[in-house]
Amino acid sequence: MNYFEELINKAKEIENPLKQVLAVSGSPRKGGNSDIIIKQIILGLNTENIATESTNLKSIDFSGCIGCEKCRKDKICTMLLDGMSVLYPSIIDSKGLILVSPVHNYNITSWMKAFIDRLYCFYEFDNNTRPRKWSSRLANQNRKVVISAVCEQENIENLGFAIDAMKRPMEALGFDIIGTLPVFNSFEKGAVKKQKEIMDKAFELGIKMGRQLK
Repeated sequence: MNYFEELINKAKEIENPLKQVLAVSGSPRKGGNSDIIIKQIILGLNTENIATESTNLKSIDFSGCIGCEKCRKDKICTMLLDGMSVLYPSIIDSKGLILVSPVHNYNITSWMKAFIDRLYCFYEFDNNTRPRKWSSRLANQNRKVVISAVCEQENIENLGFAIDAMKRPMEALGFDIIGTLPVFNSFEKGAVKKQKEIMDKAFELGIKMGRQLK
């Protein structure tokens, strides 16, 4: 059995995700403010003894969805063999997700957008209706997500669509939103460490997620 065959079999019967969390950074800058926020949330999760895994999307080689619809048959993306192919098992198995992105041009980064678009394969569509009715194979499994967007500027208007660009797709996929964390005044690498309130909130979100995953 090749890797795609194993992945297809795994994707066809999605149930009982594990009490673990996958953290995803959409920042092109490793070790920057987005990664610091992720580490702080994970510290909160650690107090609840939740296993975690982290990935920075800039470090994996993957493409955005090309709209081929092959996943309608295979239940997972099999048109593209790339970094997302390797990441899919962790997405399926993890009951919790952390999504953190810097704000680029009033929105999430291109890496985070491509990641979210590649989750399209988890939708089921009724081809007998127009527009098609849909559901998610990740729904009704007590899946949780924490979302954060990191902005250089100082007000909500400059955050743009970043929070909603992550929140709405995750809600549609069946995730409960544990909390959202908008971060302002953070451009220089490590600047967020000086914001005690933000660091405390990130830690508390980790604790809250950990308790709700039990």
